Amino acid sequence: MRHPPGGSHVVARIGDDAEAFESFYREHVDAVLRYATRRTDDPQDAADLVAEVFLAAIRSASGYREELGSPLAWLYGIARNLAAAERRRAARTSAAEARICGHRLLDQDDIARLEERIDAERSSRSLLTHIAKLPESQREVLERIAIDGLTTAETAAVLGISTVAARVRLHRARSTLHTMLRAVAPDPSRPLSPLIEAR
Repeated sequence: MRHPPGGSHVVARIGDDAEAFESFYREHVDAVLRYATRRTDDPQDAADLVAEVFLAAIRSASGYREELGSPLAWLYGIARNLAAAERRRAARTSAAEARICGHRLLDQDDIARLEERIDAERSSRSLLTHIAKLPESQREVLERIAIDGLTTAETAAVLGISTVAARVRLHRARSTLHTMLRAVAPDPSRPLSPLIEAR
């Protein structure tokens, strides 16, 4: 599914207009939550990342540029940067500090709902395991386009590369994934993932 740009005037209002932010949040929270639950097994960490993405969006709303992609593409860029920063932070801090962060923000119902989301995402873990073996540059392009639904141009903008480079990386990622999946499921009559067949 493709996400057309929503307009810089809409994004610009989310820092000052509570109603504008609520509408923006409701429109995009599910997509950001899917992004977060694909990248963690811990509901607390998923909730933390979603909250941080929208807080960062409020702080940087004035810097949004519609010509670089849709608001959702912009949010994915923020999420990617935050996830990378968290990985660097985790390497410098203890596991105990990481677990403490945000625990009191969730009640049992929230945790149960997030665990259900994570369990639902696990249904595609086999494919994600193979995707994780791709070189990072290829994996990021494949995830943004095939999973998150961004266009090639939006993906290129999020990753800071040219559209041509994004297309080349996507082609290489699909070819490599096709080879890996055929190695574990060699039956040619058995369909592979739509992520691969759209070559």
